[in-house]
Amino acid sequence: MAVAESKVADIIKALGGLEDDLDSLDSKVADMKHQLAVRAQKEADALYENVREKASAEAEGIIGEAREKASAEAAKISEEADSRLEEIRAGIDAGFEDAVGVVVSTVMKP
Repeated sequence: MAVAESKVADIIKALGGLEDDLDSLDSKVADMKHQLAVRAQKEADALYENVREKASAEAEGIIGEAREKASAEAAKISEEADSRLEEIRAGIDAGFEDAVGVVVSTVMKP
């Protein structure tokens, strides 16, 4: 019977040691999960910053292109307006004498 009790005590000791090992492994796994979560967050933050920088650079490029196109269009519109203004002035100058003559003849008629 003593041998059986000794074997039972040995089994209980072994189970206690196994339980301690499982607790230690559980603690290590929890620590590894925490480290993994911290690293994943750092990586996500780094990727977010990288994407943000690239998006900002691309947006600046798009804005620059749009600004150049708008400036070119504005210059073209300004040239067209100046040309049209000159045409209108030329038309006024060409018809000025006729207009003065009509006004004078209208005023002079009794």
